[in-house]
Amino acid sequence: MHYDSEIDARGLNCPLPILRAKKSLSALAAGKVLRILATDPGAILDFQAFANQTGNELLSSSEAGGEFVFFMRKK
Repeated sequence: MHYDSEIDARGLNCPLPILRAKKSLSALAAGKVLRILATDPGAILDFQAFANQTGNELLSSSEAGGEFVFFMRKK
């Protein structure tokens, strides 16, 4: 999937992946896509809730080998 920016939050626990994503999204223009890498298993629910609360769209989430990849589009 195409993305405009990426953050690496691997090794960080809640709430740091969300806080870094929030900061990165604020720097992006509307409609741009952010790719987030994380290892915290709680990130799955955290990013779903973050998307619901902020209106940013969670395009996809996947897991492979204990690493999670999220794609979010800024509203």
